[in-house]
Formats: sequence, structure tokens, C-alpha cells
Amino acid sequence: MLEKEVINFEKTAIVGIVTQNQSEEKLNEYLDELEFLTFTAGGQVVKRFSQKMERPNPKTFVGTGKIEEIHQYVKENEISTLIFDDELTPSQQKNISKVIEECKILDRTHLILDIFAQRAETSYARTQVELAQCQYLLPRLSGMWTHLERQKGGIGMRGPGETEIETDRRIVRDRIALLKDKIKAIDKQMGTQRGNRGAMVRVALVGYTNVGKSTLMNAIGKSDVFVENKLFATLDTTVRKVVIKNLPFLLSDTVGFIRKLPTQLVDSFKSTLDEVREADLLLHVVDISHPEFEDHIASVNQTLMDIKANDKPVIMVFNKIDAYKHLTIDDDDLMTEKTPRHNTLEEWKSTWMSRVGDENALFISATNKENFEELRERLYETVRQIHITRFPYNKFLYPDYKDAIEKEDKEDQEEETIE
Repeated sequence: MLEKEVINFEKTAIVGIVTQNQSEEKLNEYLDELEFLTFTAGGQVVKRFSQKMERPNPKTFVGTGKIEEIHQYVKENEISTLIFDDELTPSQQKNISKVIEECKILDRTHLILDIFAQRAETSYARTQVELAQCQYLLPRLSGMWTHLERQKGGIGMRGPGETEIETDRRIVRDRIALLKDKIKAIDKQMGTQRGNRGAMVRVALVGYTNVGKSTLMNAIGKSDVFVENKLFATLDTTVRKVVIKNLPFLLSDTVGFIRKLPTQLVDSFKSTLDEVREADLLLHVVDISHPEFEDHIASVNQTLMDIKANDKPVIMVFNKIDAYKHLTIDDDDLMTEKTPRHNTLEEWKSTWMSRVGDENALFISATNKENFEELRERLYETVRQIHITRFPYNKFLYPDYKDAIEKEDKEDQEEETIE
């Protein structure tokens, strides 16, 4: 578990389940990520709960005995927030809240939306996040009316409660419609901006959250994009003009992807993801020091397929080689089997990683600028090839071409003068 300061952090417990489709090892990976998400949002995880089940309980996600165990722990340890690793249905959230009334009940989606709300700096990002929150909130409104007590039928319980909830639903629906109209208007403006960027090749940085995309952008583009060792440090797309040798191109830093990415965010961040859709080249950045980087690659590739951007040329960049540490096996250890985590960097380079993407993968450190010239050279050659295909006589690549044309025109004018 992560070591963190406990000052000003909310005491939090997290819950996950082992199912037929999710092994115990996979659950621990997800809970590690959920703990990092919780830390990013301002919480301190003091307890993990897990249970083996064939499938989630449709009423309370976990079994009756486990929910009572969690309830007892929450009461005795003054836990303020309980977070479930998977998205809860409105009825599950309502039922759990009835049993555990002492703390807030959140799920992974709600937590990610909360982090996005914290990170949103611009008006556009705040609008996108608010739309996603409203879409998430709408089916869950009835469970949030604690001042009306529980919704019951029968004598004395008809009318006002339902009327007030329906009024609130109508308000949220109207707000969603308003936000969608606002985003459409901004999307149109951003589309115009993208169209006005001229005849330059567009390169987009994509990858899992917290893999070092912003650090890499700062190093390539000599810019000052915000960098922090937390999830979703970047929400707004940042675009910078970069010049390598004589060739300018546009480099964009986009929001990071994550496993179990809420569908509401994919919808509301459509324009941000448009930078990826309209890019000519993708730099897929991977944190090779993370033990689950292969899963991260698969998650990013799946998201690219979801947004129909998986047909673009890709350069795979394995970042943070300075932080990579492989597991070792003692010479006299005859029991331990070698796993991918025992691979050295050289061994990784000789596996499938050398062939991933459109060309050989690159292994760099954006922080220390290790193997950075190789990356710049690859970028230059790839962008140059795209540029030549699209603009065969562009002055960026052929500065002498324009001079030759001007010289010929000048000589023709001189000959006309003499005649």
C-alpha cells in the first residue's frame, strides 16, 4: 500500500470482489489503482475489503455477511467514505446507504468524476465534467432525498415526495440539455481552431494516466505544461508548436486513459478526444516501470478503438526507464519461476516490444532525457514522411525551392528588360 501523510486526508475504506472474470491478483491491481485514485482525490485508505463471489450481489454488491462486517468496521473506526471498485447500480447504492448510514458511499465512477471536478481549470473542462456528473446523477436522484425519508407508498406518503423528485429530475435533464448545447458551441469553435492551424502535421501524445506524457511534452516542446505525480493531472488538451531541425509540427498533450473509464467521461470529453481522432501521428507513451504496463497498453488500445482512432500510425515510447527495476532470482533458488517481471530492459527489447507499433519501439527517460536524440530523430523522420506525402513542395522542407523560383522570376524580368 502507498505511504502517505495522514494529515487532512479523509479516512477511507475500499471494496472489491473476486469473480469468475476477475482473479484475486487482478483485483489487487485494481485496488492498488483505486487507492491511488483515492489519494489523488484527498483520501487515505485505511482498510481494504474483498470477497470471492460468482457475480456481484444485485442488492448490495457484496454478500449480506460482508456488508455487516464492513458496517461494523465503519462504525468502530469512524470511516468517512466507503468506495467500491466497480460502478454501483442506483438500487445497490441506495441499499448500501440504508445499511451503512455513517459514511458516504461512492463507486469508482463517482470517484473519477470527483477527481476530474477538482482538476478542471478552464470553463470548457468544467462544463465537460459537469455534464458527466449530471448524467451520472440523474438515475440516482431518488436515493439522495434523505430529507424526505424513504420513498414508500401507502397512506400519507403520496404526492409531495415524488413530485419533488420529479421536479429535480426535470431540472437535471434541462441542465444536461443546456450543457450539451454549450459543449456543441465550444466544439464548433475548437473545430474551427483546429482547421485554422494550417499545413502542419499533428502529433498527439496518448497513454495511460500518470505515464509522463506532460513531462515528455515539456521536454520535446520546451513548454511548461503542469506536471504532478497524481492521476489525471492533465484534463485540458494543450497544443504546442514544435520545431525539429527545419520542420515545424503541432504536438498535443491529451487527457490520460484508465481502466474502467466511465462512459459518461468518454461522451463529455468528445472534443478533447477529437485531438486524438484528428492527429496524423500518435505517440503512445507507456510507463515501463509500472508492473502492469502491458494491461495499460491494452486499455489504451481499447479506448482508441472505442473512439475510432486505432488506424493511425503509432510510435511506441516506453518511458521511465530510469525507474525500471526487475525482479531477481538467486542462483541457488530452484523453486521460483521466471515471470515477465524478471525481465531486464535488454530482455524486454528482444520480446514483442521491439515490434510493437509501426516501427521499433523507443526506450527513453523523459525526466533525464535519456535516449532523447533518438526520439527526436524518429519524430523528425516520421513527421517529415507524412509532410512530404501531403505537401510535396512545402517551403518548410525545401527552403531552397522557393529561392530557386524567385531567382528564375528575377532572371526572366531582367531578360524582358534587356529586350
